Amino acid sequence: MPRSDGDRVAIIGIGIYPHGRHPGVSAATMGIDAIRKALADAGVTWGEIEFAAGGSMVSGMPDSVVGDLGLTGVPFINVRNACATGASTLLAASTALRAGDAELAVVVGYDKHERGAFSAPPELLGVADWYAAQGLMLTPQFFAMKIQRYMHDYGISASTLAKVAAKAYRNGALNPTAFRRTPMSERHIASSAMITPPLTQYMYCSPDEGAVAAVLATERKAAELGVEPIYLRSVALRTRSYGSLEVFGTSVSLADTPPPTTPAAEAAFAQAGLTPTDVDIAQLSDGEAGAEVMGMAETGLCAHGAQEELIQQGQTELDGSLPVNTDGGLIANGEPVGANGLRQVHETVLQLRGQAGQRQVPNDPQVGFTQVYGAPGVAACTVLAKS
Repeated sequence: MPRSDGDRVAIIGIGIYPHGRHPGVSAATMGIDAIRKALADAGVTWGEIEFAAGGSMVSGMPDSVVGDLGLTGVPFINVRNACATGASTLLAASTALRAGDAELAVVVGYDKHERGAFSAPPELLGVADWYAAQGLMLTPQFFAMKIQRYMHDYGISASTLAKVAAKAYRNGALNPTAFRRTPMSERHIASSAMITPPLTQYMYCSPDEGAVAAVLATERKAAELGVEPIYLRSVALRTRSYGSLEVFGTSVSLADTPPPTTPAAEAAFAQAGLTPTDVDIAQLSDGEAGAEVMGMAETGLCAHGAQEELIQQGQTELDGSLPVNTDGGLIANGEPVGANGLRQVHETVLQLRGQAGQRQVPNDPQVGFTQVYGAPGVAACTVLAKS
């Protein structure tokens, strides 16, 4: 059901610690910095916060930040939910606000990953040892197989993958907190080292380090503070269903079941009382270029196969009809898992406020949408709006 005006939740403050490599800086220190920036942006103090939620995949317990921010006794939930970690903190905090348990809340996500591809112990993800023994816990081969199949079924060209990555680096070059800030040509991307066909080196993101935080408020509290609200119209999470093709899957089902992104997006739009056609700007999961392509259709932003023409015509660029991954996405920002979803929200808030600087999209965007996907098959989507 669409949310009623009486229980609307607003994002009133945001903060980010630059993504990249930060030797000697702990993940918690990055998180504290992001929280302090978000509090300052909202014009409130840590002592006024009545609820908090924090997420990290590999960098400890986020509630440890209270040791530096202040021992106020605030309820604090720790979250670990793959790439949906950030969205899970938003869900926890917004639920607390709508339930009347608090009027001001903080969410934070951070991580500090080692260099190299992700490779988790199989037992942590419900996968048999034989699967890991074959080297299949390294995820690039899954994403390559999935986009290969999709390209075959829907007529997506390799050129389109290169265009997606080139757009990411162009947008990242305009983003002062991005990890990769050097533009690359489509030719350079396409001719870089082949990792897992059809995906080359520069079509992939890299695990890295960073943190993002936000301050949430009830609509009444936001009005009392006199701050400009960006409304969190919905947050929806879904896990995989039988027959969907997912990372760490051991077989391909004959059932044509959509990935969890599709029901998560459907739920997010239904809760928000909006449709994909209302979206002015989107931040989509792009651990590699193919994920952005598939995500456009999986979320309902376009029909399957329509991405080829939209991307080739530049419609997902900053000045296009549907700007996608305006801050450079994961390809340019890297992937500190606990911060992923909140980084997307951070960028969307900036865009809806008109504060995105050189990468600001034109025409006064009103509605933003975010989507993340993570192992072993969980997706989260949000809808944010100026009203």
